[in-house]
Amino acid sequence: MDAHEPLRSSCTLKTRSNKPKFRSAAISLRSSADRDRTVAEMKPTKKKAENGFWSEASFMNWSMDDVVGVFRFHPIPCFFAASLIFFMAVEYTLRMVPPSSPPFDLGFAATEWLYRALASSPDLNTLLAGLNTVFVGMQSTYILWTWMVEGRPRAAISALFMFTCRGILGYSTQLPVPQEFLGSGADFPVGNVSFFLFFSGHVGGSVIASLDMRRMKRWEMAWAFDVLNFLQVLRLLGSRGHYTIDLAVGVGAGFLCDSLAGKYEESKRRAVLSTSNGNHDVLTK
Repeated sequence: MDAHEPLRSSCTLKTRSNKPKFRSAAISLRSSADRDRTVAEMKPTKKKAENGFWSEASFMNWSMDDVVGVFRFHPIPCFFAASLIFFMAVEYTLRMVPPSSPPFDLGFAATEWLYRALASSPDLNTLLAGLNTVFVGMQSTYILWTWMVEGRPRAAISALFMFTCRGILGYSTQLPVPQEFLGSGADFPVGNVSFFLFFSGHVGGSVIASLDMRRMKRWEMAWAFDVLNFLQVLRLLGSRGHYTIDLAVGVGAGFLCDSLAGKYEESKRRAVLSTSNGNHDVLTK
């Protein structure tokens, strides 16, 4: 046994002496692999830098199918884009109305037949003005009813927003009354009193009431109000009580103020929940 011990010791020493060599080779191979991987990872960055800013642009990744898909799946924005180009051409080639002439209004031109009928029949003009005043009373009654009886203040808040904006804008730019204006003592406000032309509170209030009816799924009432609102627009154009732009902005103001009132209610509701003290708030029920 003693005679073999030096041999075993020699083999052991030889094995131990070989381990660092294998470890060094493994480390060398690992370092080489890491170096190759680092170079490979750097290549896209170098290519990206060579392409510059446009390599990140979205349209660089568009295919022909993507372009066709825009027209196929998004026809409304495409229509608006075509309208933009069309009206830019109209605007930049249009002869402007001189200061000495009355404003051109397409709605007045389209309702010339109604204007002639109302101008030739004052009784008809008074009748339609009275019916329009009744309709204004209907929308006002509905808006107040939703708050004071049903406890839903959104329509009332919308109307307050809208008429405040109307007062500010109407006073800021006071448009001239159309030369062909057919006034009536039965029109709202009742009597031949002054009023703001921009924008139409008649139309805006009707839109606010109609939107509330739709929220409550009162579909028949909403459609009835929409039809009456359309007839109201015709009558206001025919009597030259509003310019077309007053009526169009009135529709937009109704939608906008209804949305703002909804956001206001939601913000107050969150504030009440976060700082609830048990008090009753008739505007954030």
